[in-house]
Amino acid sequence: SYDRGSTFNVFVGKGQLIAGMDRALVGMCVNERRFVKIPPELAYGSEGVPGVIPPNAVLHFDVLLIDLWNSEDEVQVQTYFRPEKCPRTVQVSDFVRYHYNGTFLDGTLFDSSHNRMRTYDTYVGIGWLIPGMDQGLLGMCVGEKRIITIPPFLAYGEDGDGKEIPGQASLVFDVVLLDLHNPKDGIAIENQLVPESCERRSQTGDFLRYHYNGTLLDGTLFDSSYSRNRTYDTYVGKGYVIAGMDEGLLGVCTGEKRRIIIPPHLGYGEEGRGKIPGSAVLVFDIHVVDFHNPSDSVSITVHYKPSNCTVLSKKGDF
Repeated sequence: SYDRGSTFNVFVGKGQLIAGMDRALVGMCVNERRFVKIPPELAYGSEGVPGVIPPNAVLHFDVLLIDLWNSEDEVQVQTYFRPEKCPRTVQVSDFVRYHYNGTFLDGTLFDSSHNRMRTYDTYVGIGWLIPGMDQGLLGMCVGEKRIITIPPFLAYGEDGDGKEIPGQASLVFDVVLLDLHNPKDGIAIENQLVPESCERRSQTGDFLRYHYNGTLLDGTLFDSSYSRNRTYDTYVGKGYVIAGMDEGLLGVCTGEKRRIIIPPHLGYGEEGRGKIPGSAVLVFDIHVVDFHNPSDSVSITVHYKPSNCTVLSKKGDF
């Protein structure tokens, strides 16, 4: 088989092999190597194979098992890390970004997103992936790590992919989920600190000054106003910032701290920007320093005024 450059693929115990090999392969593990000696009565007998195997020949096979599956197998999922907090899991029609190492059952690497330094981005459960991966990603949390083992009939089947994956190959994916959203998502707001006294909340057309830390959904920091020691100053609701932030900054109080989670279609979309990859969910932890409206006038609150107040200041006084 080495000379042919391809493995020998066969069902065991169904009469597709000589009787001796049918027996010899039972009980083997993947990557196990056996030396098998088969007498002629369990091989090709007194007739042999003309031009290849003489009559009454004892056959010797040096066998290395590469792959193993059964037609009744299903996708196997082994989770070896799951975050303590898991507010949401992957559902059908969600869009995910994940890293993976893809190996065969014997451990041979055939592909890796880590080597390309780019996540694999796709919809789940709608046929964009091989069926086994469509199943194996369901129920994952952001930050979760799992090993997904897929039999060939739920992967690339008898023909393989025509490149790296041979026919009838079981596939093993070591996956870490980095991002998750649904195209129907809007922004999500978590109020972390709201001042007890809030005389006014921000509205469309207001000018805000705020600090922020911007991270991806897996916690990776991509930007921070604190590192520049300068607030981010902008109008709200007028398109000066990304759509999700325009919406998320409405209704805040001075001094309020809130978390704004923005899906990519309300952020930087499929292309991304700078340190922000394409199709990335953005998380902004903001602290509102102050805000006003250009139409505001001076606001005066008198805390104390003497009872005898006959002389009042006027324009031109020193």
